[in-house]
Amino acid sequence: MEILVILVPLALLLGLAGLAAFLWSLRSGQYDDLDGAAWRAIADDDPPPQEAPAKR
Repeated sequence: MEILVILVPLALLLGLAGLAAFLWSLRSGQYDDLDGAAWRAIADDDPPPQEAPAKR
């Protein structure tokens, strides 16, 4: 039971650190454009290479 004296405050501190990190990410704009990053990942920036016509 003595271990609870260490684990409970440690759990509270880790929870507060996680909450602080989440609030920081909200304020810094991490969740402003959720769809843009997904579309940029699959967007094709380079045009496909043109095949040379076959010689006869």
